Amino acid sequence: MRRLFRPSLDWLLVFLPVAVLLERLAPERQVEIFVAACLAIVPLAGWMGRATEHLAEKTGEGIGGLLNATFGNAAELIIALVALSRGLTEVVKASLTGSILGNLLLVLGAACLAGGTRHRELRFNAAGARMMATTLTLAAISLVLPAAFHLLAQPAQRTEGSLSIEFSLVLLLCYGLTLLFSLRTHKQLFTGPAREAAEVGKDGHASWPLGRSLGVLAGATALVTWTSEILVGSIEGAAHELGMTNLFVGVVVVAIIGNAAEHSTAVAVAWRNRMDLALGIALGSSIQIALFVAPLLVLASYLVSPQPMNLVFSHAEVLAIVIAVAIANQIASDGESHWLEGAQLLAVYALLALIFFFLPAEVPALARSTDATGYRFAAARISATLGS
Repeated sequence: MRRLFRPSLDWLLVFLPVAVLLERLAPERQVEIFVAACLAIVPLAGWMGRATEHLAEKTGEGIGGLLNATFGNAAELIIALVALSRGLTEVVKASLTGSILGNLLLVLGAACLAGGTRHRELRFNAAGARMMATTLTLAAISLVLPAAFHLLAQPAQRTEGSLSIEFSLVLLLCYGLTLLFSLRTHKQLFTGPAREAAEVGKDGHASWPLGRSLGVLAGATALVTWTSEILVGSIEGAAHELGMTNLFVGVVVVAIIGNAAEHSTAVAVAWRNRMDLALGIALGSSIQIALFVAPLLVLASYLVSPQPMNLVFSHAEVLAIVIAVAIANQIASDGESHWLEGAQLLAVYALLALIFFFLPAEVPALARSTDATGYRFAAARISATLGS
């Protein structure tokens, strides 16, 4: 009974029926629906993270980090597919950017800060961390090149679509090779210190059986899918009413909600000084988003979306990702971390969030105009400004 009344994120599950009722009975209350859906996804993503953490304890740090990143990104992927089906490609791109930034800066920063407050030094395998940092650099390059091509060549939409498909295939191949490297040929680089499988932490809770872990994971994923439908349907209306751009909502709000599983699990394992797993979750999730989820969504958009997605991100998004990758490389280079580095990562995330909040909505829209209509619209806006 005492555990029932202990403060917990599970209390937020009450917002799941609230979101459903608001959507059915008061669909005009977009802000309330959006907030309720966001709050409902947080504990569901937490349950996904909890189940994958128990699965990770049976597989080791390397595979465990991959499992947590994969299922932690399931919420992100589900939200993105629903948004694509409704033609919200810009929101999807923004949420991908936000997911990468959130994992590299917010998740890793919170993990280092939490672990560092309990342990003077947080140590991890430097060689494996540097490999992941190098892969992140490839991810940054894969976003810089399409944006540079768009800026320099100003190609037609069909050309950029073809380029994005070819880029996506290359990135998926690179992701497959990364998995082969980390799980087969060099898996010793991603194995943390040995621990008893039953040691879930210092709280005395035993490891879940495999069937329970898989059942909780499947149930939470199904509920996240349902809640995501409600969330995506209220994004534009809520953003308009709150005075926020779709870019900010995607980069910050939706990304934080989608990364809730990584947030909770990475902080929990860092608190127990399992930085190899925490780093595998934070960096591995960003790698998976850039090299697997983004190209997969590009290919899927031709099947589910009225407006196919490309890999041309706005200048602000590309710059933010390059900054995040650069600082993550610094953190991963020496094989150890502490609470101050965590605080610094969180500070960078806060600065970038402020930039995206104050960035005018028109800037990313013009930066992403990829067809003749977009160019004519931009030219008309410039002519009108000069004429006035």
